[in-house]
Amino acid sequence: MEKILVVDDDPSILKVIRMRLEAEGYRVTTAIEAKKALALAAEKSFDAALLDLKLKGENGICLMQDLHQIHPEMPVIILTAYGTIKSAVEAIKKGAYSYLTKPFDHEELLMQTRNGLERSRLTKEVKNLKNIVKERYGFENIITKSKKMEAILDQVAHAAESDANVFIEGESGTGKELIARTLHLASARRDGPFVAINCAAIPETLLESELFGYQKGAFTDAARNKKGLFLQAHQGTFFLDEISEMAQSMQAKYLRVLQEKEFYPIGAQKTIHVDTRFIASSNRNLEAEVEKGAFREDLFYRIHVIVIQLPPLRQRKDDIPLLANYFLNKYARETQKDITGFTPSAIQKLMLHDWPGNVRELENAVECAVALASRNIISEDAILPDQLPPEGGLPSLKDAKEDFEKNYLIQLIELTHGNVSQAAKLAGKYRADLYQLLKKYDITASEYRRPPR
Repeated sequence: MEKILVVDDDPSILKVIRMRLEAEGYRVTTAIEAKKALALAAEKSFDAALLDLKLKGENGICLMQDLHQIHPEMPVIILTAYGTIKSAVEAIKKGAYSYLTKPFDHEELLMQTRNGLERSRLTKEVKNLKNIVKERYGFENIITKSKKMEAILDQVAHAAESDANVFIEGESGTGKELIARTLHLASARRDGPFVAINCAAIPETLLESELFGYQKGAFTDAARNKKGLFLQAHQGTFFLDEISEMAQSMQAKYLRVLQEKEFYPIGAQKTIHVDTRFIASSNRNLEAEVEKGAFREDLFYRIHVIVIQLPPLRQRKDDIPLLANYFLNKYARETQKDITGFTPSAIQKLMLHDWPGNVRELENAVECAVALASRNIISEDAILPDQLPPEGGLPSLKDAKEDFEKNYLIQLIELTHGNVSQAAKLAGKYRADLYQLLKKYDITASEYRRPPR
């Protein structure tokens, strides 16, 4: 049962809101003053809060900020009889989930409450996925500040609740297998096996025996029974990477497994049933492959139940400094080199590169730079030494200025490790003005802070 804190200095309004919310099955705690509300929040957690904007001697927005110090992700709905645009905008800017004007509509109150609780639930699920990946793989930046990646983790959280087939689409190096593993670990099958195979890495003549297994004597070299990968994934998850490389004869056999959840090992007379969650991926456009006749249409629709599209790195460039520093720290530890970071010009070079190989290419570039480094900082000439200047026409002056300003700010915050005061001094700007620029380009300084060693 979800718990909601309601704060209003009018007892009659508290009574009405409690009655409405409890009728919907929520557990409601009320307070008539800010001090009492803070004491309650310190004692137990709440899933959402409804706060009056004007409390006796207090301000509902200030109370919201104090509550967010205790429960940062808790959605807050501001209730007010002073329904001005100015107060609404101020409340939203300072962290309110939504804003309702008294006298409020009963259905609107319930809808806003449900939506706020749903957002809170998804936020917790995404955080849980972050922790799973961090604990199991030590890869803290799989989900960064990129809004596109956060949206993908929302998809993963929902997909993990079912056993529906999943198709992950993305260019080479975008992390398709990592997303598949994350989905597995977030699902009810997390304690079962995760089995992965890359169709492009196995010759067509061997793929069938790898997937289905075989009975002793099924062919000349079958000296013993072999358990296929499908059976190895029983009660777990099976991930078929680069499915577009599968021959059409094998596509028909794989389709039967998806439909019937059973198959014949090579040389066997009886079918074997498998309880497995199937995930597939490709770096090609499968719809185009279907149109060309290279991929079976019926298999396409069978695997295209839940579709997750991974963005290329060039569409999430804000993540590049964070990912680059992650890989730098990783390979510096492995090579026992005391390398502290990148020069601003090196970061700029990373940001301007198009990354056709995506995260895998970025990792390889940083690993190479660390291996060859003779100084304690990676300079521009040490990273992507063979990169040529980008081709194409000139951008508009407005776009060029904004690109320069954004890249400059990222370099500045990267250089000062998220210290805004120091960054403002280096830039010759007032700190408040620098905060406005960071907000304009959705740059969060705290994400660039160096963790303590």
